[in-house]
Amino acid sequence: MITSPPRSTPGNGNGNAKGNGNGQRRPEATPYVDLTRAEWSALRDKTPLPLSADEVERLRGLGDVIDLDEVRDIYLPLSRLLNLYVQATSGLRGALNTFLGERGEQRGTPFVIGVAGSVAVGKSTVARLLQALLARWPEHPRVELVTTDGFLYPMEELKARGLMSRKGFPESYDRRALTRFVADIKAGKDEVSAPVYSHLIYDIVPGERLVVRRPDILIVEGLNVLQPALPGKDGRTRVGLADYFDFSVYVDARPEDIERWYLNRFRKLRETAFQNPFSYFQRYTQVSEDEALDYARTMWRTINKVNLLENVAPTRGRATLVVRKGPDHKVQRLSLRKL
Repeated sequence: MITSPPRSTPGNGNGNAKGNGNGQRRPEATPYVDLTRAEWSALRDKTPLPLSADEVERLRGLGDVIDLDEVRDIYLPLSRLLNLYVQATSGLRGALNTFLGERGEQRGTPFVIGVAGSVAVGKSTVARLLQALLARWPEHPRVELVTTDGFLYPMEELKARGLMSRKGFPESYDRRALTRFVADIKAGKDEVSAPVYSHLIYDIVPGERLVVRRPDILIVEGLNVLQPALPGKDGRTRVGLADYFDFSVYVDARPEDIERWYLNRFRKLRETAFQNPFSYFQRYTQVSEDEALDYARTMWRTINKVNLLENVAPTRGRATLVVRKGPDHKVQRLSLRKL
């Protein structure tokens, strides 16, 4: 059972609470502030909604359920919070430059946001919404989004390493190249490029690169972006990808809900994208729906669920913000890490 981060409400999650010596219950200490949907929504203050219903529809992932109310209640407050974080980081940079004097760094570096979560939980939609909303703030109009799919090893390499059945697991990525990519952007390099992944061919596109040129904000979305760094061969701790994040979001839901969303998405893809003759999954349009869904269930239970429980979910506690979805894909609660 995947549980939420500790809550800043009375009790310790097991129906118990600590006393204060006067017979009264007091809240359990926790690094998070836990908020209901209504409490979170109120924090958007007077932030205007810059997106139309058509724009939200274009940003929505296949099978995800999101509308203007969800954007207004959940993602507008988050864009306001992130804008405040960006401004505060800029202020800290100014303080550092003042301290360093002539040695101070004159150019700012991008604010980096990580978005993590399971396959089919809706993290790609969250990342695209944040990109669209944050780019409307005048302080940081250049917002880039990069997914970690581009840093998967090419299919031939995965086959050579015996990792085709573990695609999406941490070891199936070129983690060194991914970390170096984000480190170079964080260092303020003028131009950094990344490989491009195609979901159509289920592989890296040979010779194609995504070029990122000094964004104000970089969003990095992927399954394992909150993974801690592995020790080096010499046993020393390395710098990990998440060490470069200024803020991170984990999109959470119950595994049984995610499985249902995964199967629904597979069914819709079978009716649409899989029909393309160049699709890697085109063969699943040539069998019955029951046979295709049996394959999808096997993929979920032997690969995606295992990866979720062993690798993805354990990183939830490293996130700055945990967004918890209910069975209908709507966000129910949010847990924000205290500073």
